[in-house]
Amino acid sequence: MPLVTTTEMFEKAYKGGYAIGAFNVNNMEIVQGITEAAADLSAPLILQVSKGARAYANHTYLIKLVEAALEETGLPIALHLDHGDSFDLCKSCIDGGFTSVMIDASSKSFEDNIALTRQVVEYAHDHGVVVEAELGTLAGIEDEVNVKAEDSSYTRPEDVQEFVERTGCDSLAIAIGTSHGAYKFKPGTKPQLRFDILEDVERRLPGFPIVLHGSSSVPQEFVKMINENGGNMPGAIGVPEDQLRKAASMAVCKINIDSDLRLAMTATIRKYFNEHPEHFDPRQYLKPARTAIKDMVAHKIKDVLGCDGKA
Repeated sequence: MPLVTTTEMFEKAYKGGYAIGAFNVNNMEIVQGITEAAADLSAPLILQVSKGARAYANHTYLIKLVEAALEETGLPIALHLDHGDSFDLCKSCIDGGFTSVMIDASSKSFEDNIALTRQVVEYAHDHGVVVEAELGTLAGIEDEVNVKAEDSSYTRPEDVQEFVERTGCDSLAIAIGTSHGAYKFKPGTKPQLRFDILEDVERRLPGFPIVLHGSSSVPQEFVKMINENGGNMPGAIGVPEDQLRKAASMAVCKINIDSDLRLAMTATIRKYFNEHPEHFDPRQYLKPARTAIKDMVAHKIKDVLGCDGKA
């Protein structure tokens, strides 16, 4: 099966009240863990690559890893550029085989965001590729995306219809209280997503697929494991999974997950080295790390996204 776009995935997800998982990939073990879990649960899948991951692993290597996953699983898989920050980067990914790209011009003015997004949309659609855009800015750090809390802003529902109509984008990432990275909320606070904004956006854009970035839940068992094995992650709190499931039952058709994968992998490797300091074979510590990612993704698919059996 060749790579697919997200168009049909999102149509089914919107009607079915579930979301597709968009998992960031950086190396072979992460790709394997994600795709093995999705194959076991017959779930559609979005594998996404950030600018930083592309620089780290090389575009060609990542493409070949995803092609291997297609051959091994037969799943409907979309390959997506996460947080593209320029027309040239989006064009390079489109020309290089990606089936979906995100142009993130959310830090620009409304008019400049529209202009850059429209430029990417025109090129992408001419090549059969779909485009995700963003309105509103999420706080936090992820690769080269770094937004201070005071510079973040919720999406204005009154802007979304004009933005979508003028840009022609195929999906829209909005800011309703999620944030990038593991440090999303202060200890002792009760995180609460702005479902009133989501409901207003859904009313203004009926049937249109919405995306949530910064949606890792920061599982405390992995935070504890890291801290018990030489790490230092005080007060790491994520987005409650019940709120993500509620969002998936509404207009949200794509939920991005990255930090949770990093936590699972890093915690498992730290624990392994603490228990086996004499080992130096990468296969010995990467194998349990791959299993941890697989288990994490399986949990997300079944208990948060609700897309198991939807491939």
